Amino acid sequence: MPPRPPRSLWLALAASCALAVPTPPVFAQSGERAPEFAEQVLFDAARDPGGYACFRIPAVVRTTAGTLLAFAEGRVLDCGDAGDIDIVLKRSTDGGRTWGPLQVVNDGGGDTHGNPAPVVDRGTGRVLLLETYNAGRTDAGNCAVPCARTPHLQHSDDDGRTWSAPRDLGPEILPPAWNSWYATGPGHGVQLTGGAHPGRLVVGVNAETWDGERSGTGVPPAGGRGRVTANHAALVVSDDGGGHWRIGATDTWPVAADGTFQQKPSELTLTERADGALLVSGREEHGTDLGHRTQALSLDGGDSFTAPFRALPGLYAPRVQGALLRMDDRVLLSAPADPDRRRTMTLRSSYDGGATWDGVDRGTVVTRDWSGYSDLVAVDDDTVGLLYEGGASDARDEIRFARFAEDWPAPPRPAGPTTPDLAPGAAPATVLGGAGTTDGAVGGALAFDGADDAVRLPYDGRLPLGDGDFTASLWFRYTAADGEQPLLWMGGIGTTQPQVWLRAEPGDGRVRGLITAREGGAAPRSAWVDTDRAYDDGRWHRLALRRGGGRLTLFVDGAPVAGTADVPGSVSRDSPFGVHIGERMDGRARFTGAVDDVRVWRRALTDEEIAAGAPPSATGDTVLHLPMDRVDRTDAGG
Repeated sequence: MPPRPPRSLWLALAASCALAVPTPPVFAQSGERAPEFAEQVLFDAARDPGGYACFRIPAVVRTTAGTLLAFAEGRVLDCGDAGDIDIVLKRSTDGGRTWGPLQVVNDGGGDTHGNPAPVVDRGTGRVLLLETYNAGRTDAGNCAVPCARTPHLQHSDDDGRTWSAPRDLGPEILPPAWNSWYATGPGHGVQLTGGAHPGRLVVGVNAETWDGERSGTGVPPAGGRGRVTANHAALVVSDDGGGHWRIGATDTWPVAADGTFQQKPSELTLTERADGALLVSGREEHGTDLGHRTQALSLDGGDSFTAPFRALPGLYAPRVQGALLRMDDRVLLSAPADPDRRRTMTLRSSYDGGATWDGVDRGTVVTRDWSGYSDLVAVDDDTVGLLYEGGASDARDEIRFARFAEDWPAPPRPAGPTTPDLAPGAAPATVLGGAGTTDGAVGGALAFDGADDAVRLPYDGRLPLGDGDFTASLWFRYTAADGEQPLLWMGGIGTTQPQVWLRAEPGDGRVRGLITAREGGAAPRSAWVDTDRAYDDGRWHRLALRRGGGRLTLFVDGAPVAGTADVPGSVSRDSPFGVHIGERMDGRARFTGAVDDVRVWRRALTDEEIAAGAPPSATGDTVLHLPMDRVDRTDAGG
């Protein structure tokens, strides 16, 4: 790549071109979207000046003058996280309808200057921008572990037109023990309006501790012996408009010698609830706790957390940053909803301050394209802005700005149809689509159309099967000649997430049962068992998958038909968790046929019990029992 011209030169050229030939925004409308929604591409490496290969890591705030400031990382060499990276900005003075030219707020000069975390002081109008530095690379690799990173601060007193020189915040908010990874945000911080600290500025950070050899400077040497021993999630606060900062609430999670840990809350986003409490949501990265998102609460303005972070197993999302924004009695969360990959940007709502969240079927889909990091902003009293990574082929293709009415995200809906779960203490399962009853193998059954029908169980701590023995059993009937025909899904999805499933694959002439398990710090491993025919003859067949005695065994109509060695470890760890009948966890394949009498036990049934059709469901080891013989509908329908 030829050397880039000085940024001052190309910025001047870009500004003059923008004045001479204004570029109108390209707003996109979709037939699936309400008229109150519109969006445009805001950052595009093929279109924007400056020689950038990629734009990533969006953040957005509204100033006291009503200007929207949209920040991003301008990545020079490639889309890698540790190369030559600048922080760039675009401004809008008309509520996000049009935007000014690209500005460079912080020139990396070959190093990584990123993780923009802006926050506005409403008293003075000053815009504060926290950011993080590390030495840059030219080989597209990540920052080597341990990675020495330092926080910095800039500010603007003229609505984002010009910015101060960066100031090193390390002495204030980087303790010596946080000597490996460190990250500000990314995404907007908040200024408190109530409670004991009105006016306080609060931003989320996360860090790691490395215990290896250190040089005389106290910085871990590259390649030195040692390991990461702790993960830290924290809030940093300022009570003087950004003049001074300190570390407030902190949650630390130890890392075992084998590299395992319960949680690693990172990329924190936060919002002030109506009661003055701070709701903090974070990405959960490879912890043994179930879920890819985690959250905590602070009742004292960010000085402490009321309890450690709590993972949210039933909130489907990939490992990715997200954003929170409170709008009256609703809190919005923006994040992709595909539990395996970064796609399907979705807005989900909480009406109880984050205690519960919309299920994946009740969120509002912004796009089914690939999508990644995001940030939310109140454009005005009636309008919300969403700045997010998206693309038709890759989530890093571009950064888009969506603008929509506050009431565009789907309103709360009454409970939909359910079917009983007879396991002790279990709540009913939700019936999706138009699934209805039909004649079954044992009384009635539920029929699925392969389009949108499914049964989904609400998350409950009794459902994850862990590392123990189990038996799953069901009746199925179908005639489909091709496609993936999911029958029962428990756990995560993809090639690395712990999971258990049973599905028919008629195009390959088989029915398959699979488990993926993780043990300690080892990589996940899978085991599967296949029949030698598809059983797509339109007749009822009883299918069972058993884990026990070091074996994984598949039974059809009471007889064992396939077996293989078990793989050790937990089948429900380190991923979002769901239980679905008739669909994959990500909803990308659905069953066409009928399913009856679905049962799971937390033990390995004997060959005799399976041949006889299973023991009574009232036994204490019953995980779930869905007779699938009726659908209970509410008066409001579903």
